[in-house]
Amino acid sequence: MTATATAIPVQKIRRRDRPPTQAIRQPLAERIAPYLYVAPFFVIFAVFGLFPLLFTFYVALFDWNPIGEQTFVGLANFERLFQDPRFWNAFVNTFGIFLISTVPQLLLALGLAHLLNHATLRMANFFRMALLVPYITSVAATALVFAQIFDKNFGLINWVLDLVGAPAVNFMSSQLGSWIVISSMVMWRWFGYNTLLYLAGLQALPREMYEAASVDGASGWQQFVHLTIPSLRPIIIFTVIMSTIGGLQIFTEPLLVAPESGLTCGGGRQCQTLALFLYEQGFGQFEFGYGSAIGVALFVIVVVVSLINFYLTTRTRKARA
Repeated sequence: MTATATAIPVQKIRRRDRPPTQAIRQPLAERIAPYLYVAPFFVIFAVFGLFPLLFTFYVALFDWNPIGEQTFVGLANFERLFQDPRFWNAFVNTFGIFLISTVPQLLLALGLAHLLNHATLRMANFFRMALLVPYITSVAATALVFAQIFDKNFGLINWVLDLVGAPAVNFMSSQLGSWIVISSMVMWRWFGYNTLLYLAGLQALPREMYEAASVDGASGWQQFVHLTIPSLRPIIIFTVIMSTIGGLQIFTEPLLVAPESGLTCGGGRQCQTLALFLYEQGFGQFEFGYGSAIGVALFVIVVVVSLINFYLTTRTRKARA
């Protein structure tokens, strides 16, 4: 009892005599180092992404002459835009090419990835890497090849039609025909890239899942619908959104497929997209204010369509959950 009674005050005294614990302070360099590591991205984004976007909104409010005066006109450029039939023609062309190229492309990539994942092939890695050849090929070279394939006089397509007795088709003279030519170029260039994305997702799935489904009597189509597609939903959402953004900003393919017509992509503007129309007005006619208004409209269209895609995919996920 005595030892215990005398020990307690000694412990209290020792605890009171201890100096207060001080927080460990890191050197200033260690505290700011993480911010310095991520700063280059934000600086580059602000200079080459955010500032041009905000400046485009600003220029759209002016009658902007690059070598003369800049007159504030408010929303007059947007009023002119909505009354311009050339804008609506480019709008229809953009969405037409986007739908014809994106939907078959993603379906083809998904089916081919499923086939490569299950098929037993010799030199499988070679075939998988060969899918990247269209992606790394120059767009100019692709345009030259496809222009020859769809040529009216000496093209491969018309040669086959002549063999079966069908008349030759001048694809670039019609709106739908030019859409098919450009969409074929886009599909050929991007389906391999999307196939590899889907294939990487499929190879991460356990084989036991498919083996169990086969034991339960599920057919190959049922496994594809009920196992493959739900498992790849995050990758599918990613490819749909990225294809939407890229498809609505298509520029190089329609510019190169009809070089003789310049920025109009045909005498009747049958394949002129919004991006090509923007370039024509901004850097062809030097109407920077009107071109900026087209850029703002294109930005809004891309954001709205991307949000619609995100809403639909999220709603589908919640409905199946």
